[in-house]
Amino acid sequence: MKLPPRPVRRFVIWPLPLLASALYLATVPVVLIAAFVLSYLLPGHLRGLRVLGLATVYLVAEAAATVAAFLLWAAAGFGWKLRSPVFQRAHYDVLRLTLAVVVGLGRRLFTLEIAADDQDLPGDDGDPTTDESPLVVMSRHAGPADSILLLHEVMSWQGRQPRIVAKELLQLDPVIDIYLNRLPNLFISSQPAAGKRPVDAIRTLASTMTARDALVIFPEGGNFTPQRRLRAIDRLREGGNEAAAARAAKLRNVLPPRPAGTMAALNAALDADAVFVAHTGLDQLATVGDLWWSIPTRKTIELAWFVVHADRIPRTAAAQEEMLFQAWEAIDAWIEDRR
Repeated sequence: MKLPPRPVRRFVIWPLPLLASALYLATVPVVLIAAFVLSYLLPGHLRGLRVLGLATVYLVAEAAATVAAFLLWAAAGFGWKLRSPVFQRAHYDVLRLTLAVVVGLGRRLFTLEIAADDQDLPGDDGDPTTDESPLVVMSRHAGPADSILLLHEVMSWQGRQPRIVAKELLQLDPVIDIYLNRLPNLFISSQPAAGKRPVDAIRTLASTMTARDALVIFPEGGNFTPQRRLRAIDRLREGGNEAAAARAAKLRNVLPPRPAGTMAALNAALDADAVFVAHTGLDQLATVGDLWWSIPTRKTIELAWFVVHADRIPRTAAAQEEMLFQAWEAIDAWIEDRR
């Protein structure tokens, strides 16, 4: 799928949350009755009502954040001072509040418990919630739900300001499109223009980080699926890297990491600590259908990380690749233990 050009997104896609909110308000009695009927007919405790609740929270949050973005644009001299520190912080504050609302109410609606622990993975060298260094946060990728929870967690680490490396199609979401393009983030195209290398863009993004910033990157390059796992192993073999392919074949819950982007970030921000993040519990929620059929009565999402301080990060390419692969092997084993 090709991303529509920015003018189309601005005038066609950006207003959609407001239009959808107006339509929802006009039809809410009918929607509520339908949700009650579905909850009665289908298995699961109030399945229809809880899905409706989550959709309502997400829709209201999208609409409110879109309106806030317009007000910030107007207050910044109709875009003149959007890049100033004051308005950059204001955009982060709106994102932090939006994520807190969506995650908080989502946890209540679906009886979710988030168990965060920085002691479950080997090799821990610190605590990202207290250190005063920039961070390069490397997480496994298992769907949109995990990305939302990860960003909420990172932004709760003493007001960290994430710089996200994400796929360009995420810009189809109006709030992501507006806010992340106003802030220092990077959208990666599956077909970059000639002369534009994603690795160079990641290096530039990481090179200007301050102690409050955290660059968030997903070294796997996409959500885990069995098919992608097999393709990744084949890609390593075709590249003549039989040893890495053999190690990758032992990974059951994650894809083998692609090191280029991560290494570019680590070498562009030499004072940044490395944070490796593992999580499990929302692995299968990639579509609306997945969400519908996996609604729990009670579910625990487990989250763990370990930190390698900047002065302990190896600086040779081979050693950095080995550090990243060992981290992914530890994450894979951690997930396997919890399944």
